[in-house]
Amino acid sequence: MAQLIVRNIDEKVVAALKRRAAARGVSAEAEHRQLLEAALLGPKRPSFKDYLESMPEVKTTRSRSRPRKVVL
Repeated sequence: MAQLIVRNIDEKVVAALKRRAAARGVSAEAEHRQLLEAALLGPKRPSFKDYLESMPEVKTTRSRSRPRKVVL
């Protein structure tokens, strides 16, 4: 298995990682692995186009085939 070394990480980030790992009862390394996997290999979000296409078609009572008369 490959190794990954990350340098120049802010101490606040390292401390947050360690707190998160401790809360879950795992090592900081295991938590780091899980975060990377979730961010890079997690479920793919649908595109905006896919989201729009999944919406049900909305019917209106007003016909759009006739132009509206504008009275001035």
